[in-house]
Amino acid sequence: MSGRNRGPPPIPMKGPPHAGLLPPVHEHPYARGLGPMPPHPVLLDEIREPQFVLGPRGFPPHPAIIEERLGVQLQEIQALLADNQRLAATHVALKQELEAAQHELKQMSHYADSLRAEKDVQMREMYEKSVRLEADLRELEAMRAELVKVNGDIKQLSAVKQDLTGQVQVMSQDLTRLTGELQQAPVLKAEIENLKQELQRARAAIEYEKKGYAENYEHGQVMEKKLISMARELEKLRAEVANAEKRTHAGGGTGANPAVSGYNANYGNPEAGYTGNTYHVNYGMNPVQSGVDVYRQYGPASGSWGAYDMHRAQGYR
Repeated sequence: MSGRNRGPPPIPMKGPPHAGLLPPVHEHPYARGLGPMPPHPVLLDEIREPQFVLGPRGFPPHPAIIEERLGVQLQEIQALLADNQRLAATHVALKQELEAAQHELKQMSHYADSLRAEKDVQMREMYEKSVRLEADLRELEAMRAELVKVNGDIKQLSAVKQDLTGQVQVMSQDLTRLTGELQQAPVLKAEIENLKQELQRARAAIEYEKKGYAENYEHGQVMEKKLISMARELEKLRAEVANAEKRTHAGGGTGANPAVSGYNANYGNPEAGYTGNTYHVNYGMNPVQSGVDVYRQYGPASGSWGAYDMHRAQGYR
């Protein structure tokens, strides 16, 4: 820009002034050789100086001096006009550059706004992404804790699996043993059936023995009562015999009673039977029922008193 301002003044071109360029903000109407130039204010001030005023004598200065001064002032005016033209051109260029800079600044502002919006969007996306990453990280921590727990559960399940495997092996061995025992089940069933049959036979025999024992016990009770009554009658008879003997001895042996003598003869004889005994000699024998297995009888087949005493002893047990 400084080199541009120091160059020669622009060459005037045909056509309207400042063709193709933006018009300056303010331009003097007499610029670029349009009409005669008015006197410069400085020149007017110099004309007003006291040296140009007529002296007391009224003689004006020499025309050569005035022309020389006017030539100098004209050069200064032309230089000022050139500077003015350069400044106007510089002003127009600066204005164009300013407008271009403003336009570029607007574009840069729009671009900056777009960049700022895009940056905000990116920042928002980055923030949302960071939030999602934090959530994923928390989920990852939870998954890691759960994974540790699952590993512990896997170890526990492995131990349980080993224990169950051992139990399965033991159960397999037990199953094999039970299978072998189950194959022997028919033999055991046959033995159980045989034992049941033997038990039934034993129960039938026991019931039969109970019935025979009850019957023998009842017969023994009846026999005991009858024997007691017979023993009482025997005692009475003995008392009567003793009384008769006493009366016989008291009579002095005179005229023995034939009934008493006959009774005495039979009393001392063990071979003579008691006429009052009407019971059968085979009373102590147990009767045998038809259709039942014959078992050992409770007493011998005899009607002696020893047989009765044997039944009585068995009944008191």
